[in-house]
Amino acid sequence: MYGDPQIGNNVLLKNQLHLRLFGGIMSKVVVMGTGTMGVGIAASFLAYGAKTILLGRDFNKAEFNLSRVEACANTINPTWRDSGAQLIAGSIADWSDWQNTDLLIETISERLDLKKALFRELDQRVPPNIPIGSNSSGFPISDIAQGLVTSHRMFNTHYFMPAHIVPLVEVVLGENSDPQMAEEICNLYRSHGKKPVLVKRDIPGFLANRIQHALMREALSLVQEGIASPDDVDTAVRYSFGFRYAAVGPMTQKEISGWEGMTLAAEVIYPSLSNIQAPPDCVMDLVNSGKTGMAKGAGFREWSSEEAAQMKQVYETRLKAAFEVLKIAPELN
Repeated sequence: MYGDPQIGNNVLLKNQLHLRLFGGIMSKVVVMGTGTMGVGIAASFLAYGAKTILLGRDFNKAEFNLSRVEACANTINPTWRDSGAQLIAGSIADWSDWQNTDLLIETISERLDLKKALFRELDQRVPPNIPIGSNSSGFPISDIAQGLVTSHRMFNTHYFMPAHIVPLVEVVLGENSDPQMAEEICNLYRSHGKKPVLVKRDIPGFLANRIQHALMREALSLVQEGIASPDDVDTAVRYSFGFRYAAVGPMTQKEISGWEGMTLAAEVIYPSLSNIQAPPDCVMDLVNSGKTGMAKGAGFREWSSEEAAQMKQVYETRLKAAFEVLKIAPELN
């Protein structure tokens, strides 16, 4: 029907999304955990017409957080209720309705022992055709699912805060993960407004955090050495290459500008880049003194409760505007 397979895939995904939003096919997604990430992840599916189940330590905990999920979904798609989307509460221990479940996502506390215990249980409780993702940012799925019979259907499905706004989801393969199932998960995310990337090996930091920490290592080193202030680092990133990256990523940007200049500059710059193996004193001194950021009233600067609330609002407003920018012009790849 379509000469270009990619065009065909894009049309298919748009048709699937139309059906989900207007009463046709409805996905079913189970989210385990009622913290900030669990609420945001549940909202991102609910807003796109999915039957969304939020499971907590107990039913009351999950039910209490349904209003938070709905509020987040409203910011994504105020008309989500017109799609027939459903939001259901339940408890992790008691939930048993796995029929037609497209994906289960775990977002419980970031402790390996807790995650391994839960996955051992899910290995037995959940039918083996249902993919299971962990939102863990620090523990690879190979460790979480080690020794489990159905580890082939287990993946890292790593979101970024705030999960209901940031489009990216990393779908990460473990040692035993099924690549075809991973592709199906990516398609599910695409049809629910997300931008998945497939990470083919669960190395520390996966993909985006490795790139982010490479930048942070250099930024913190420049602050430590007195070359730039934290504010100037922010300004340099936001109003130079960070500004460009809202339009295209670093690889495509260099395809546009040409790789020759980059390679010549790299020969001069790379040897002087930071290669520190731990965070420098400028940030460790803050952490050790309890100045860990806005929540504690101070980091590299002091924050009043009013200033912190205002900056968080500015941050979310800008993120939403950036998301709209990403929708401008069609994707070419």
